[in-house]
Amino acid sequence: MASKYCILVIEDEKSICNFISKALTAHDYKVVCAYTGKDGLSLISSLCPDIILLDLGLPDMDGINIIHSVREWSSNQLIVVSARSKESDKVAALDAGADDYISKPFGISELLARIRTSIRHSNKSNTSSQSADRPYHALDLTINYQNHVVTRGDTVIHLTPIEYKIVTYLAKNSGKVHTYSSIMQHVWGPYIDVNNTKILRVNMANIRHKIELNPAAPQYIFTEIEVGYRFLDDSE
Repeated sequence: MASKYCILVIEDEKSICNFISKALTAHDYKVVCAYTGKDGLSLISSLCPDIILLDLGLPDMDGINIIHSVREWSSNQLIVVSARSKESDKVAALDAGADDYISKPFGISELLARIRTSIRHSNKSNTSSQSADRPYHALDLTINYQNHVVTRGDTVIHLTPIEYKIVTYLAKNSGKVHTYSSIMQHVWGPYIDVNNTKILRVNMANIRHKIELNPAAPQYIFTEIEVGYRFLDDSE
């Protein structure tokens, strides 16, 4: 029998921690709880959990500092679960290295879906470099990274080099939200003015007109308002 995935919940409100623990245990996950940032960091290093669920408002330290600390030595999948719902808080957490962000209150179905996505990403990151070149495929969109060919059904979609770089960056990290600044720095380099997102928005509008059947109701590229973009998770 395969080992259960281990999920560490760092949450100071015991009622919420117990609620999450019971729900995840019922879905065959192994759950460990920490009620302070200090205990959470200790358990991350000793348990090396598959998924970390992190509340930002902890009694002894700010969750953003925990993310920075974890990312200095670990690539564990980390999902923020927080009552902080401002776009600036989401951007700060994602730019610090969080893989996803869920605002409280949330439904267990949503949490389970985000966890499944994180596990898929974790499994992909552990595959060989040859597997990493496996084409992206979702619905009728395919991206062949080796041949640099994007198709929707039988139609070849012609993208500019910049558009292709944006699309492949999002597709290779499909299902995850990427902030405007992270996309811009990846595509245009570290010296791009990340406060001026016009160049990214213009390129994204062009991409949507080429890829989406109806750009006003996108199937592949979703906007997280004032935060960034998310590509439809591939169908692996």
